[in-house]
Amino acid sequence: MTENISEKGQHLNPFLLPYGTPHDTVPFDRITLADYEEAMMEGIRREDEQIEKIISNPDEPTFDNTIIPEDDVKGRKHYYDLLSRVESVFFNMLSAETNDGMDALAQKMSPILTKHGNDVSLNPKMFERIKYVHEHHRELTPEESRLLENSYDGFVRSGALLDEEGKDRLRKLTEEAGMLSLQFSQNLLKENKAYTLHITDESQLDGLPDTAREAAREAAKERGLEGWVFTLDAPSYGPFMMYSTQRDLRQDLYMARNTLCIKDNDTNNLEVCRRLINLRREMAQLLGYDTFADYVMKYRMATSVENVYKLLNDLIEAYRPAAVKEQDEVKALAREMEGDGFRLMPWDTAYYTHQLKMRKYDLDPEMLRPYFELGNVIKGVFGLATRLYGITFKENRDIPVYHPDVRPFEVYDEDGSYLAVLYVDFHPRKGKRDGAWMTEFQGQWIERDGTNVRPHASLVMNLSKPTEDKPALLRLGEVETFLHEFGHSLHGMFANTRFESLSGTNVWWDFVELPSQFMENFAVEKEFLRTFAFHYQTGEPMPDELIEKIVASRNFGAATACLRQVSFGLLDMAYYTQRDEFTADIIPFEKKAWEKAIIGSQLPDTCMTVQFSHIMAGGYAAGYYSYKWAEVLDADAFSLFRQNGIFDRPTAQRFRDNILSRGGTEHPMTLYKRFRGQEPTINALMERDGIAKPNPSQGRGE
Repeated sequence: MTENISEKGQHLNPFLLPYGTPHDTVPFDRITLADYEEAMMEGIRREDEQIEKIISNPDEPTFDNTIIPEDDVKGRKHYYDLLSRVESVFFNMLSAETNDGMDALAQKMSPILTKHGNDVSLNPKMFERIKYVHEHHRELTPEESRLLENSYDGFVRSGALLDEEGKDRLRKLTEEAGMLSLQFSQNLLKENKAYTLHITDESQLDGLPDTAREAAREAAKERGLEGWVFTLDAPSYGPFMMYSTQRDLRQDLYMARNTLCIKDNDTNNLEVCRRLINLRREMAQLLGYDTFADYVMKYRMATSVENVYKLLNDLIEAYRPAAVKEQDEVKALAREMEGDGFRLMPWDTAYYTHQLKMRKYDLDPEMLRPYFELGNVIKGVFGLATRLYGITFKENRDIPVYHPDVRPFEVYDEDGSYLAVLYVDFHPRKGKRDGAWMTEFQGQWIERDGTNVRPHASLVMNLSKPTEDKPALLRLGEVETFLHEFGHSLHGMFANTRFESLSGTNVWWDFVELPSQFMENFAVEKEFLRTFAFHYQTGEPMPDELIEKIVASRNFGAATACLRQVSFGLLDMAYYTQRDEFTADIIPFEKKAWEKAIIGSQLPDTCMTVQFSHIMAGGYAAGYYSYKWAEVLDADAFSLFRQNGIFDRPTAQRFRDNILSRGGTEHPMTLYKRFRGQEPTINALMERDGIAKPNPSQGRGE
């Protein structure tokens, strides 16, 4: 840390210095809490300086003296990119490694940063120059045209055409929305981490496998407690709900999870959500749209609210009969086991669904864990990328990390050239929110001198932790999660565009899930499983019999899972298609909004909305349908691999060249058709899920 100490012994802000780290990676080990605020304020000053240089330029506005510098302000790596670099670290840490000091600083800086963003996007002189270039410009490349269009529309959609009264109102709305989104996330994290189920009577562990018991004992030890502790984090919550025979404890855990942020306390999110819905509606209407969803759809493949509802309703029509049948089977088994008077409740569903899967396929997720040791899974996932694209991974512990759990890798292309840095952060901990996501600390772009600046991607997950006696042994669902986020990282690492704002995952929201969901397809492919699924103790490969069971059960519960996603999409659209002020009671509104996709009864005192981070604090407001939209794409895309061979290099190269490396440089459907040769249909998805029979005219590999 000596490079952060001046000759007078003073701490030097690492954000204001050359990093001096491998690949110019973030010097996490040298950053203090105070460094963030200082660097953000300096970054704001530098961006203001750059804006002033652009708008005071006496020359005629051109693409090269206005649009490219404007894009520079948003993130290019030179003197003026300080703010984006600091923000990428700070807000990533708020999700992955936060604490009270970070939370307090976020509350302080959020309105300042929002105001600065508004100052840029509502600067009339800046917009005048961009508008002039939009109307008078030289011949542009397709990528330059895309950047110009995005720049112009970005200002318009941020209020540049409003009068002063409208601009002032929009400022107030966006500043309040920014603060409330932050409050939503902080409330949810606090409530999630505050709950524990502490068990001291070993008989109450009945039904739980050893992995769940060992993890719970470790969790208790971490808290200085005797016995076993279960939390609401997925690796703890999921197995308990699936295996525990203790119905009352399943109910306790389920109700804890599904009543987060609706209690009468400081972390209640009901009014926060209601206000966010109204703020977004008012912003959209101020900009000339009927609803926030209409505002969003301008930059979505779906193009309209009507098309979103058509997709969701088509899926309900196609999948609901199968979902009802699936649920009837679960109910029948529960009654068979417990008596005719037994009423299946939500906290019973996972338990009896698992019992049914055992009966039908003799397949228990715990049978698979010994073959999914995390180290082997890493080799399998990385090896898949090597086999498809020729890239390789080398761990480099000289790259600083923000927590000892994080592992940094250098990624090299097939020709041996450096491609990217990839951080992987696998396990839950106190300051880390639930879920899994991919993010970046640095995007990709090409400098004016031709230097291709490579990205620094990060995968953050909450997978099963190692215990005193065993390494981290994953469930199949966790392997799928890893593959999903890794797909996002490939989208980022293969980026090869001129402008950072168009590179990697900077694509339309209902296209961004294609690379991630595409990778999930490999999880149940025999050929892939045989490359890495070895017993962590004996080294023996997963038996063919077990692989056959995985393949045979691949569609188990597919219809129910589909309707679950559709229900979330319906809820999202119900909120963001509001034309009038939203004053409804959120809990009953939620029950009504998604009832078309719900199989079975709903509990009146539970709520999803208040913990639905995707649509309240994330980027999926009026966009949660994107998962199902992209699923149509990923099933159609993978069907080509199944025809040509799931490891077929020419097909993979086409996917890389036309999808993974092109970012948002062209319309998503243009890119997709260039890869696939045609537009997708819902057929491949329905075939994959067992809802429709395969078309025998289309060849299918193993």
